[in-house]
Amino acid sequence: MSPVSAVSAVSLARRIASPKQAVASAALAAATAGALLAAAPAQAASASPADARAVAQKMIADKAQYQCFDRIVDHESDWKVDATNASSGAYGLVQALPGTKMASAGTDWKTNPATQIEWGLDYMNDRYGSPCDAWKFWQANNWY
Repeated sequence: MSPVSAVSAVSLARRIASPKQAVASAALAAATAGALLAAAPAQAASASPADARAVAQKMIADKAQYQCFDRIVDHESDWKVDATNASSGAYGLVQALPGTKMASAGTDWKTNPATQIEWGLDYMNDRYGSPCDAWKFWQANNWY
């Protein structure tokens, strides 16, 4: 029930009910509208590319490793947290395939650059040894 329908329900209740019933109906309609609004998922605002870069700079202390990570992410997603590859379905800053893999780093993997960066760093370190080794592979293969 939308807030507009809740208001309409209150108006209708007032027209046809006694004052006590109208108050009870109004309270029920308000509670229902409030519960529905509270149950609706909030849309998280995606971080801007500049915000995502700033997060990565804080997370990656080694300047050379940051530069390699930056090059990969710049090519893969242009630093867009919600970047989606139309053909493969890869998702996020580091283009995880499937994107749901990043849930291992946090439930907010769809919108939080820190979660995506954490997952991406773990992936690059585990698979290639470091972001710079991942960048070397990317340069040779145009993917990583």
